[in-house]
Amino acid sequence: MDDAVRSALENDLVIDITTIGRKSGRPHRNEIWFHNMDGQVYITGLPERRDWYANMTANPQFTFHLKGSAQADLPARATPIRDKARRREIFQQMKDRFEGRRGIDIDVFVEKSPLVSVEFVEQ
Repeated sequence: MDDAVRSALENDLVIDITTIGRKSGRPHRNEIWFHNMDGQVYITGLPERRDWYANMTANPQFTFHLKGSAQADLPARATPIRDKARRREIFQQMKDRFEGRRGIDIDVFVEKSPLVSVEFVEQ
């Protein structure tokens, strides 16, 4: 992984992801935020059903598209985080990181938000 990609993974927030549709089998590209917490990359969303999450649980392989400070298409694998204690810990870290954001109810995020850890796959 080159330095520009490494720096983008540490500092950027907005990416695109391409997942494979769980029913259609076709690629779907979405813009989304990611979070790098102590070197581990996570993707999450607001507390509601998300097609990208359903696609990732059916087919964990996806493409992580950097498009900010660096441009790269990184093959990746998603692992859903379902353990409530771990989810609470991660969401609390995210809330602390974005201290100025109001209205984040950790309990609602733990119960209803999609959350996956990202592992980058060598080609």
